[in-house]
Amino acid sequence: MADKHELSESGDIRILAAELRELIRTARHLAARSVNRVQVLTNFEIGRRIVEFEQQGKRRAEYGKNLLKKLSNELTAEFGRGFSEDNLSLMRRFYLVYGEQISETVSRKLFSPTKSQALSDFLQKSETVSRKSIETDKDFDALRMFTLSWSHYVFLIGIKNADERSFYEIEATEQNWSLRELKRQYQSGLYERLALSRDKESVRKLAKEGQVVTNPEDLLKEPYVLEFLGLEKKERYSESDLETAVIDKIEHFLLELGKGFLFEARQKRFTFDEEHFFIDLVFYNRILRCYVLIDLKIGKLTHQDLGQMQMYVNYFDRFVKRDDENPAVGIILCKQKNKALVEITLPQEANIHAREYQLYLPDKEQLRRKLLVWVAEQEDRP
Repeated sequence: MADKHELSESGDIRILAAELRELIRTARHLAARSVNRVQVLTNFEIGRRIVEFEQQGKRRAEYGKNLLKKLSNELTAEFGRGFSEDNLSLMRRFYLVYGEQISETVSRKLFSPTKSQALSDFLQKSETVSRKSIETDKDFDALRMFTLSWSHYVFLIGIKNADERSFYEIEATEQNWSLRELKRQYQSGLYERLALSRDKESVRKLAKEGQVVTNPEDLLKEPYVLEFLGLEKKERYSESDLETAVIDKIEHFLLELGKGFLFEARQKRFTFDEEHFFIDLVFYNRILRCYVLIDLKIGKLTHQDLGQMQMYVNYFDRFVKRDDENPAVGIILCKQKNKALVEITLPQEANIHAREYQLYLPDKEQLRRKLLVWVAEQEDRP
């Protein structure tokens, strides 16, 4: 049997090992960030110099498409893959899209041929200064702008709408989206779905600030897209099937719900007057500091569904939530809702919302057209 000294030493080693693991993870993360940042900044600068070369008089403009081909041959011969005509064209386009947002003075300072250490010093400084310093220091214009990998930016510059592109860039940065997740959110029309659930002023803020959650309405979107559940291949499915599929794909479902969600329970039971009731899914939103109750319906929304959710919310507000927490929010996800039914059944101040879901990716062009109509209607209002 080990003595107390050996047990204590073993515990100390475990603590040290945990500290070292965290140190190594942090170092690798910073290294990866630096590599990504160097690549993005370098590609931006390559794009800038190509554009400036093209703009310096008619003689250089005559090079036209041959310029990228000749540059590709020169650079590929020395540096290998990565400098094809297509890639150089992307770098050029990258600068054209983002060039106006970054000071040319900053760009020249970082890549001045006479200051080979400038970029290295910039990156080292960026990892040690506070976020507040970065936000107020003009030398960090490029750092504030370029927060994602080059692969992310290749995808983003393909988004023509500047407001939409800005929204996805902000969200990908704040939510740490992989390129795959960024593409999925774009293809699911997240920007349009959030915009259609907001007023005109809030839509403007989406492009400047991303999805900012300050009240329950900020969480909502229309519709919710659940294509990742894989249920569209089944001719028939029950509410139990839908719930089980959500639990099996809970990580994806949390991403679809949005910011700040934590999963708490499935089929949460509570008893009232010796009768048992079950809430399909219970979440907690750490930003709003409130419970979010979700009921899943495979058919058309009924007034009984709304009344049942009202009871669930009332129960949580009276018996579950703490004094320092905000009132619970109820969301009924259904295949088909009736807006007039919701408005006539629930009081205006009710913290209950009905939203449709679909099991396939939406038609993005159709969502865009719907948003354009909505924006036009908003502009016509006094």
